Amino acid sequence: QVNLAESGGGSVQSGGSLRLSCRAFGDPYYMAWFRQSPGKEREGVVGISTGSGTTFYAESVKGRFTVSRTGHNTIDLQMNSLKPEDTAMYYCAAGTILSGYDWSHERKYNSWGQGTQVTVSS
Repeated sequence: QVNLAESGGGSVQSGGSLRLSCRAFGDPYYMAWFRQSPGKEREGVVGISTGSGTTFYAESVKGRFTVSRTGHNTIDLQMNSLKPEDTAMYYCAAGTILSGYDWSHERKYNSWGQGTQVTVSS
């Protein structure tokens, strides 16, 4: 496991933007952002394989969110056109063990951030 430092989050109105950042103090193979909101299960939002740079997106955020690798151990999540349904606690995740789990499978990750709140008002 590795320690993760999350930043960003906050409150915006519908249509607004936020940028989240997550730095892993180590060299994970995989990094991702998950979120959990009242009445919903925790879900993968975006993911990235650090070696190949391959990115993954939940269908609900495609075209609005962009994940990018800004370093071998850092990812940014640009969130545009935010909607109230994006309101959630967002958790950065990192995996240091190679596995065949899908990017959105929680067991792929063995390190988790403490979470940062994103609130989108209508």
